[in-house]
Amino acid sequence: MADHEASKINHDNHLLLDQSLLRLPYELLRKNFRTAHFNFEKDSSHVKTLLKETATGSLNGKTSPQDVVKNLDMMLSRMRGLKRKLSVQAEEESRLYRQVDARVSHLRELEDMHTVEDVKYEAWSRQRLDRLVVDYLLRHGYSNSACTLADTRQMHDLVDINTFVAMNKIRKSLENGSVQEALAWCSENKKELRRMQSDLEFMLRCQQYIEMRRSGSGSPAKMAEAIAHAKKFIVPFSDTYPEEVRHIAGLLAFLPDTTQEPYASWYSAERWTRLAHAFVEAHNKLLNLPSFPLLHIALSSGLSALKTPACHSSQATSSSQPSHSTSLTTSVCPICSTELNELARKVPYAHHSKSHVEHDLLLMPNGRVYGKGRLEEYAVKAGLPSGQFKDLVTGELYTSDKLKKVFIT
Repeated sequence: MADHEASKINHDNHLLLDQSLLRLPYELLRKNFRTAHFNFEKDSSHVKTLLKETATGSLNGKTSPQDVVKNLDMMLSRMRGLKRKLSVQAEEESRLYRQVDARVSHLRELEDMHTVEDVKYEAWSRQRLDRLVVDYLLRHGYSNSACTLADTRQMHDLVDINTFVAMNKIRKSLENGSVQEALAWCSENKKELRRMQSDLEFMLRCQQYIEMRRSGSGSPAKMAEAIAHAKKFIVPFSDTYPEEVRHIAGLLAFLPDTTQEPYASWYSAERWTRLAHAFVEAHNKLLNLPSFPLLHIALSSGLSALKTPACHSSQATSSSQPSHSTSLTTSVCPICSTELNELARKVPYAHHSKSHVEHDLLLMPNGRVYGKGRLEEYAVKAGLPSGQFKDLVTGELYTSDKLKKVFIT
C-alpha cells in the first residue's frame, strides 16, 4: 500500500513547478494588447486631429487644395504605418495563442496519468526535463544551445526562447557598459515598473550621469552637460531616493580616481554587473518568472524529498570508511552518492505527513535501523554466513544476536 501511495502522481505539485509555463504567454498577451492599443490610440488620434484641421481649413478657405491633398497623403501614410504595426502584433498574438494551446495540451496529458509506472509518464517527464534544461540554458545566455535542443525535441511552443534572447541582449549590453537598450525597455514598461516601485530606471540614469563625469571630469562643457542631465532625470527622484541623490550631487566634487566612500563605489566598474543583475530581476518580476532556473527548483525539491539525516552523518561521510562502502552507498541512496551528497547538503529535509517504514525493524549496534527482510536479502546477495548481517551504508558486519527488534507505537 505504501509503494502504491508513493507512486501516485500529485498533479497539484507538478503544476506548482509549471506555473510559468502558462503564466508567461498570458503576461506577453497582455503586453502585446497594451502595445497595440497604445499604437492605435496614438495614430488614430493624430489622424483624427489632422482630418478635423483639414476639413475646417478647407471649409473656411484657409487650406489650399494642394495642402488638402498633402494632408490626405500624410493620413494615408500614417494609417498604413498603423496597419503594419497591428499586423506584427496580430502575428505575435497568434503565436502566443498557439503556445498556450500547446502548453495546455501538454499539461492535459499529465492529467490523464495517475502513477509514475504509467508508460506515458516516462516520455512526458523526459519532455519536461528537456524544457527545464532549455530554460536553464536560456537564463545563462546559451541561446544557441537552447535553440538546438528545442529544434531537436520539436518543442518551440513549450519554451520561451524569444523572451530570454531579448533579455540576454539587454543584459549583455549593460555588462558591456551601455544603458540605451535597458532605458528603451524601461520606457516600454514604464507604468508596470512604476507599479512595482522599481528603481531600475533611476539607477540607469545615475549611471549615465556617472559616465558623463568619468569622461568629462576636466571639461566645463561636459560638467554642464552632466548637471543638466541630473536636473532632468535625477533630481525629480529626490523625495523617493534622497540619499542616492545627495551622493550623485556629491560626485561633482570628486574625480573618478577618488578613494573616498561612498563616491568611489559609485565610480566602480562593478556597478555595471549590479545593473545587469537588477535588470534581470526586474524583467523576471515584471513577467512573473521565477528568480531561479526551474531546473534548480525541481532538483532542490527532488533532493529534499530523498534526503534523510543519515545522508550527512559522520558515519556516511567519514573518509575512514573502506573504498567499497562508497559504491554500496551510491547504489542504496542517491543522496549519499559522491555526485549528489555535497549538492544536497544545504537543502531542507522534506515534510512527510505519512511515515512509510519497513516491517520487522532491527536496530544495529551502530544505531542504524533496517527492515529484517532487506538485511536478509542483502546478506544472501553478499554471500554472508548464516546469522551475519552487513550494514547497507557503512558495510559493518554484525551477528544476529547483536541486533535488537524495534517497535513503533
